[in-house]
Amino acid sequence: MNYCRLCNGMPAENRACSICMGALKDQGKIYDFYGDYSPYMEIDLNKLVDGDPKSTQKPECVHMFICEACGTQQELKIFYGS
Repeated sequence: MNYCRLCNGMPAENRACSICMGALKDQGKIYDFYGDYSPYMEIDLNKLVDGDPKSTQKPECVHMFICEACGTQQELKIFYGS
């Protein structure tokens, strides 16, 4: 079974901001920001409305990160592990 390490509370490698190289902090799945009920929906259902027609076929979960130094928001793809 494939799963997102970050969604399941497992440690991930440190990520750096592409602007200032500061530390990025995970804010959760990008799908959680779509609407009031989206955090409670299955990821594959949210992928149907994300604008990428092939996203349901990709083994990835998109997360929102924020730089702790400059405040820049960045979306990063987290590939599923098993």
